[in-house]
This record gives sequence, structure tokens and C-alpha cells, in this order.
Amino acid sequence: MKKMIIVAMTKNRVIGLKNNLPWHISEDLKLFKRMTTGNTIIMGKNTYNSIGKPLPHRTNIVISSQMISNKKIHVFKSLTKAIEFADNLQNDIFFIGGAKLYESAIQYADYLSISWIKENFTGDLLFPEINLNEWKIIKETDYRDFIHIIYKKN
Repeated sequence: MKKMIIVAMTKNRVIGLKNNLPWHISEDLKLFKRMTTGNTIIMGKNTYNSIGKPLPHRTNIVISSQMISNKKIHVFKSLTKAIEFADNLQNDIFFIGGAKLYESAIQYADYLSISWIKENFTGDLLFPEINLNEWKIIKETDYRDFIHIIYKKN
């Protein structure tokens, strides 16, 4: 079972603007869907609110101290409790955002799935600084609007 951070960002680490993606790249959204379907996704409350609903065909976990679980989402107050729950599901875990969740999840991730957006966008949310020398590239695919790279922790 993999634990993977999945993110689209610019070279300047921009990942969001006013709680939304600053871009709409259909190919990247399809890639996200393909990779996460049938698996577990863990997100922060703001990311869940920006999506607006649970994503189908995935186990949706939200980190929040205010929300409560229902039939479609599992809510935990802490990332460690969410990961414990997700580990028991026996499928891959994807940390899907936002910035605070990425910062907390980086220590648990074995892999990074980064769609490096080719165009520069401005935003108010940044992916945390990481040392990519601690990761090795295992797959790289060049798309029209982004380069998708999967890294494995050294």
C-alpha cells in the first residue's frame, strides 16, 4: 500500500487561489481521477469544501474538528487517526490537499505525484518547501500543459 501526496503546482509552488485551483487542466483532472479511483483520499476541510461533495468510487476522509462523519465521508480530528483508519482499508492512500495537510502528510508519504504546471499562475496557497534531493524520479510524463513526475522517497 502506497502513501502518496498528489498535487498540481507551478514552479513557484502555487497550488491554490481563494480555495480553488487557479487553472482548469482537463488532462490533469483525468489523471487525478485515474490515480485515485478505487483508493482512499485524505483531505483537509477547505479542500473538501472547495470540491463540494465526496468524490465517487473513493473512500473520502476529511481532517476537521468541526465536521462529522456520515455515510459518504469519514471525519477525523487528526491526520494520525485518519491514517490509522485508512491503513486498515488495504488500498493506496492519496493526500490530496490543501497546503496545511500537505505539510503534515509529507512525513508519512512514500511517493509524490506532482503535476508541474508549465504556465505560471498567481495564487495565495503554496505547496510546502521540500528537498527534492530526498526523492528519486521513478516516472516522468510530458503533457501539453504540465509535466507529471512520480517521485519515491530515498
